[in-house]
Formats: sequence, C-alpha cells, structure tokens
Amino acid sequence: MSEFKTFKGIFQKNFKELTKDASHLFEVELNLDDLWTLYLDSFLPEDNPIFRERREYDCSCCRQFIRNIGNVVVIKDNQVKTIWDFDAESTTFQPVVNALDTFVKSHVISDVFVTKFKKIGTDKNFEQLANDEVIEWQHFYLELPDKFVDKTNRSEGEIRGGFRSTKDVFKGSLDKINEDSLLTILELIASNTLYKGEEWKFALTEFLKYKKEYDKLETTEEKELYTWEQSVNISDVVAKIKNHSIGTLLENISEGMNLDTAVTKYEKIVAPENYKRPKAIYTQKMLEEAKKTIQDLGYMDSLSGRRFARIDDISVNNILFVNKDSAKRISGGLDVFEEMSKGIPLNPKKFSKVTEITIDDFIANVLPTAREIEVFLENKHSSNMVSLIAPEIKDSKTMFKWDNNFSWAYSGNITDSSMKERVRELGGRVDGVLRFTHTWNYDGQNQSLMDLHVFMPNSGYKKTEGTVEIHDNYPSGRRVGWNKRNDISSGGIQDVDFVEAPGKNIPVENITFPNIDKMPEGVYTFKIHNWNLRQTTRSGFKAEIEFNNTIYSFECDRPLKHKEWITLAEVTLKDGKFTIKEIFPSTTSSKEIWNLKTNQFVPVSVVMYSPNYWNLQQGIGNRHFIFMLKDCINPESPNPFFNEFLNQELNQHRKVFEALASKMAVEDSELQLSGLGFSSTKRSELTVKVKGNTERMLKIKF
Repeated sequence: MSEFKTFKGIFQKNFKELTKDASHLFEVELNLDDLWTLYLDSFLPEDNPIFRERREYDCSCCRQFIRNIGNVVVIKDNQVKTIWDFDAESTTFQPVVNALDTFVKSHVISDVFVTKFKKIGTDKNFEQLANDEVIEWQHFYLELPDKFVDKTNRSEGEIRGGFRSTKDVFKGSLDKINEDSLLTILELIASNTLYKGEEWKFALTEFLKYKKEYDKLETTEEKELYTWEQSVNISDVVAKIKNHSIGTLLENISEGMNLDTAVTKYEKIVAPENYKRPKAIYTQKMLEEAKKTIQDLGYMDSLSGRRFARIDDISVNNILFVNKDSAKRISGGLDVFEEMSKGIPLNPKKFSKVTEITIDDFIANVLPTAREIEVFLENKHSSNMVSLIAPEIKDSKTMFKWDNNFSWAYSGNITDSSMKERVRELGGRVDGVLRFTHTWNYDGQNQSLMDLHVFMPNSGYKKTEGTVEIHDNYPSGRRVGWNKRNDISSGGIQDVDFVEAPGKNIPVENITFPNIDKMPEGVYTFKIHNWNLRQTTRSGFKAEIEFNNTIYSFECDRPLKHKEWITLAEVTLKDGKFTIKEIFPSTTSSKEIWNLKTNQFVPVSVVMYSPNYWNLQQGIGNRHFIFMLKDCINPESPNPFFNEFLNQELNQHRKVFEALASKMAVEDSELQLSGLGFSSTKRSELTVKVKGNTERMLKIKF
C-alpha cells in the first residue's frame, strides 16, 4: 500500500496544480461503471493480484471516489485536461492513468461539476486482523477548494440545469448573431440613434469579443469547448444576449431584415408609444452605398448645398402674382402717423363679413387684375409659415419627383402644415372617418401634462356653459381619452398618448373613429384638459378635428390653468353626415412670427404654387398655395429636402437621405422667399386686401 500512498500524493498534487486557476470544473458524459471497470482492467495482472476474494485495488471506497469525480475535467485555453493527465512516476499506475485519461477525453462535456461536499472519498481506514494486527488501507481522496463547493440551498440538479441553460443560450447567440449586426448596432449607439442603446454598449462590446474568438474556431468540438469554458465566467446579460430585446434586434439584422424595420420592431418592444428617434437610422456601410449611387446617377451637384430661394431664381412662368409696386410703396411715402399706425393690431372678427371666395376662383379671376395684395396675418397662421428652398448649383440634376430642384419646408420642418405626420410617425391612425389630434410645447414653453377627450352622444355628459371649466374630476359621461382609451360601442380609440413631462419633446396625442357605421348619431364633444400644470408653462396648445377630408384647426396661445378644461367644438353626426360647431374662440393678441407682427396686414410679394406643380405639372403630391410675404424671415433651420420628395431611384437610400437632410444646413439669407402656405387637403382661410381697378376685401377659402 506504500506505493499507492505515494501515487495518491502525486495525484493530489496534480489536482491542486491543475485546478488552481480554474473557476469551475466540468463533467463528461460517460458510464461511470465502465470507468471503474477500465480502472481495474488497466493494471497489469502482476500489479493487481487477487487479494483474498478480489483484486488488490478493487476497493469499494476507491470505486465510489471514481464514480463521484473520475469523469471531471478542466477546460483551459479551449483544451480539455482530465484529472488523470499526469506523470504517475510509477510503472504500476502509469498505464492506469493513461487509460483513464484517454477514455475520459473521448467523451463530450455535459455539465458543470457541482457538489455540496468539500471532501471527496475516504483518505484511509484501518482493519484489525484476528491476531490483533492492524492494516492501514489507503484510498483515493481529495479535499476540494472552497470555490468548487456549493453552499447554497439550491439542489445540485437545479444548479447544473442553470449552467447548461446559460451555455446553450450563449452558444445559440454566438451561432445566430453575426459580427456585422453587432458592429451595426454599436455604430447606431455611438451616433445616439438607438433607444436606450447606451445601456447595451458594454454588453455588446463584450459579446463582440467572444464572437470574434468563436468565429476563428474551425470544428464543432472546439466551439463546444469554447462555450462551456466562457459561459461559466461571463455575466448572464452577455451570455444570454439572444434572449433580450437587443438580441431580437441582432438576430433580425443577422437574418437579413431591413435595418429600419428591425429597429422599428425593437422600438415597439422597449420604447414608449410616443417615442421618436432623435436621428435617422443609417450606418457607414449604408452611407458608402448611398454615396456610390448618388455619384453613379449624377446627383453630387444637387447635394453641394441648399439655400433659401430668391425671387430671381424663379421663372416668370411659375409665378401666379408678383406685387411690382409693393416694395416701392412700403420703402417710402409713409408719413410718421401712417408708420405708427402699422403697430396697432386689428381684430380678425372685423373681417367676418367680407366676401368669401374659393382659392381656385381667386387665382382664376382675381390675381390677373391685381396690382397689390396684402394678407391679414393671424396667430392661427403660425403653423402655415413656409420657405422655398433652392439648389446652390442652379442647373444641378433634380433629386425630386418633379422637374425642378426646388423644395419647401413649413415651420417645424415638415412638408405639410399638419399634425398628421407626427401621428403617423408614432403609429397612430389618420385614416379614420373622424380624427382629433392635439400638440403642445412646440415652442419649448409648455412643460404641462395635457390630455384630449371626446365625450360620446347620449352618454350622460352634462354640458357646461361657456368653454372653460376648472375641476379635479372628469365630467360625467362616456368618453374616449386618458384611462378610457377605447369605446367599444363607437369604435373610438386613443392610439397615441403622452404620459411624461415633455422636456424637449413636442408631444402629440390622437383619437380616431375608424368606422362611421359603428358610431351612434348625436353630438360628440371635443375637449382639452390640462391635467398637471408645470410652473415653466408659458404657452398653450394646437389641435385639429378632421372629417370629410377637411381639417378644422384650433390654437390657444395662453397657458391653461391647473385642471382646466376647454371645449373646442361639438361635432354632430346625423343621417351619416358630420357637421361642426366651433365653440373655442379665436385669439386676437398680436405676436411676432418670422419677423412679422400678427393681426396686421402684410404685403404679398409673390403668389405661386408649390414646386411640384410648376411648369403645368399635375398630380405629383398635394398642391400647396404659397403667398410670399415682404420682410418675412425664417428663423429656423429648415431641412433642405424631405424623403417624400425624392425620386424613386433614390428610395433605397431613404435613411441616409433623411440623415443628410438633418445635417445639411440651409444657407441663411435675408433675401429669402418665405411666407404663408396652404395645402389643398387642409381646410383653412385667409383674409386678403386686393388692389386693382378697385380695392376690396376677400376671405379665401382653402
């Protein structure tokens, strides 16, 4: 037994050296009885003779030891080391450990080794013979370092299962997520275009490191070993990256899904309903591909720069009216009293009885004989302010669907003066039969939390006198609005909501009724509620009610009080038709918009269609009627173009163009064509003073 004692000491020393840097031990999957049989059969006959009834090393203690830990291995630098891989320094035991080492290595790893016991095996025991002689028997024995002993209340099976699950998910992540997708997402995070992307930066950077190492491995066996070795030492977030929302995004991109579609799916999982990306989604690769397309198609000159358009940029064929005498008349000839009178605001109600005329009649029958035109600029026109944008290189190839390289941008950098685009961006519906939308904080001056509500007909709603109410409770009656977002009987639904302090956001909320056949007849009452006033609030809100392809606009330029309700309008449904009674009064206080005072007449320098209808073009998007105003100066940084303007051949690079538009500055100029724009699809009106052979006051209906 002295030889075995020496061998045991070498075995224990090797185990200590083998496991000193290991954080975990692993098990291979094999039949442990076969391992014990191999142990006995690997001795030469003369080295393991029969002792009494069994062979000398056929010991129940050693058998139990080998069954407990004989299949344990260490993985180091992607190589398997068994506990039998050492120099036994003995001709008796070397063939045995060699056989055990080879046998264990021929099997695959199945689990992490877990034990609740620090001591494995029996160190020694004693047998007293009949003649009182005592024999000392030596056995396999190890005292495990504390790091390998589990002291929790969880079962060994539960712990092994957890390790297996982590390893399997980690390997699945490494197999399914490609390196390009990781680099793409990290690029989006660096450019701040992925919602809460910064939270994933560390985990993705770590996972990318493992992915690069994993992809260098050639065989299935190597990859299996790698995932076992790494999975026990990395965080759950990194190991199970595939199971997180960011993992879904990575898999979708890896499988070839369009980047914008994949990011949109990710945002639907993690982002609030009214989230809008701060920047367009694009990567360096997309940028390079777009640049090549632009060069190949000859559009580089078109992107050399954009600026505010001037009057001499425009062909006379595309001007409906030019006020030739306006500049001379305004620049001089006014006495001091007439000059002072310009600062006195007028009341818009004064012009309620003027002659009404459609925009088509105005263009066909009034403009041809007009010498001078002035428009009455009202507060409600703030969202109608528009600028014409021209190319720096005049003859550059047009990027747009129409035959010229001019574009336009309304206040707030939109192509149409409407909240509908914001609703679409946030996933709301704008195609219903009746829509109610409102927005606030567009000037950064309203940090309050506001809501919109529609009270149903015949629902017990008690009408109040006037338009303003202040109370804590909601008015009685069935409604659609905050915390009552669906009305089954009418189909009404609030599909866009805003629940946080605005900060730098411009909130928008939307209620729509998709189907007129579901809506009960009667009066629908439209209200705005200032649910929580913030002390920083300095401005009001804007709202729209739309039906029958007509938009009714409302604007309140004062801050609402805490818990204040304002009734905007009542819409009546009868015999399948809507009619509206506008209740909220228009505001009359003067303010400055784009260097012009409101509630005053402003000279018109040019009247034109939007560029998509120049040169007798028809049907290329919505027609806009633009009144360029004297001394109107756009203080914003308008986009030089919008994706919906682009030629079909540039659509494949929409995200890059969206980013380019946000980065390309429009050259500022005081000699700019800016003024009022009105879409053919939106109900509006404009009071004008026209001088020709006579002077008359008209109210143009759009």
